[in-house]
Amino acid sequence: MKARCILGLALLSCLSTTAHAQAPIRIGLITTQTTPAAIIGRDVEDAVRLSLQHAGGAMAGRPVELVVEDDALSPDVGRQKTEKLVRQDKVDFLTGYIWSNVLLASRKSALDSGTILISTNAAPSDLAGKLCNPNFYAMRGQGDVMSMALGEELNRRGVKKIYTMAPNYAAGQDVVKGFASTFKGEIVGQDFTKWGSDPQLDFSAEFSKVAASGADGLFAFYPGRSAAFMTQFEQSGLKDKVKLYTVYTLDQIALPALQKGNATGALGSVLTDYWYPDLDTPANRTFVDDFRKTYGRDPSNYAAAAYDAVSLIKSAVEAVGGKLDDKAGLRKALEAAQFDSVRGQVVFGPNHMPLDNYYALEVVAGPDGKWQMGSPHLALERGADPYASACKMAAAD
Repeated sequence: MKARCILGLALLSCLSTTAHAQAPIRIGLITTQTTPAAIIGRDVEDAVRLSLQHAGGAMAGRPVELVVEDDALSPDVGRQKTEKLVRQDKVDFLTGYIWSNVLLASRKSALDSGTILISTNAAPSDLAGKLCNPNFYAMRGQGDVMSMALGEELNRRGVKKIYTMAPNYAAGQDVVKGFASTFKGEIVGQDFTKWGSDPQLDFSAEFSKVAASGADGLFAFYPGRSAAFMTQFEQSGLKDKVKLYTVYTLDQIALPALQKGNATGALGSVLTDYWYPDLDTPANRTFVDDFRKTYGRDPSNYAAAAYDAVSLIKSAVEAVGGKLDDKAGLRKALEAAQFDSVRGQVVFGPNHMPLDNYYALEVVAGPDGKWQMGSPHLALERGADPYASACKMAAAD
């Protein structure tokens, strides 16, 4: 009887382990599937699905289920969808979050539940500083740093006077603040325009002020709205008077449409980014080649970060042997970031923001005539945001 009991317990343990091994890992993805900004959301979702495909649809022997929700470019909708993913779908990880205002509205619902959240894009200053959290990680550097790199590049170029334009929301304020923190010349004018589901799309008044300001260049940040911005920039005649410098505005999503519309003001403009399609790493070559084969277009920087987010999750899940209740082990593995990233080795700062290399790039016509990012050179090495000192990472369960 005793032997049978031991055998029964062993069999029960075996069955339990098998069930655990087969239980799916659920990843919730908040992206944008409607509004004109859906073109960015599509890149994020496609990259996540490609990364899961490259992972074989499993992590540590457990199948992966992806649950996708549309934030509709609305903080309220994003928060509601986050609550659904956490409470109803009971996801193990949250990812996505393109927009800072959506992430900030969703943050409490996600992190108070103990769910690990890996933002593929949004990295607002509050979450880098006073609201940092042991369960929050970003796959893009904090919002100031890209423009800090651009400020350093303009200093090297000897630019003296700049006018800035950005939408009036958290990320817009962060990028302008970051630019101002490193640019040594004079900011001769500044405009913050209406944003959200009904954004300002007529920039004629602002462009008139730029023309009258005596600026050498225009610094602009208009993610997902570059077509309206660039068309009017072209029509305003500014391209012959001021040099255009951008962050998060001209990328592999925007350039095909701009080229089709002959918005030649984009050519010769300068930007900074942590990634570009020709970045020469083994993981990036595989990612870019397979993205092009699968979707028939070039991936964007949004896609690159989303692809890395899944790889980061996989590395952590496998480090703990698929035991997702080992939150301390998961956090330690996430911080270590031991995976082959498209950007090279990912290094996280103490506030879980990546310390990326940033490259200065110029929009050029490639050998085949296609507009692309060219002339890359390092603008800022392992860029760190200025908010990490305010991050007091509290212990987590």
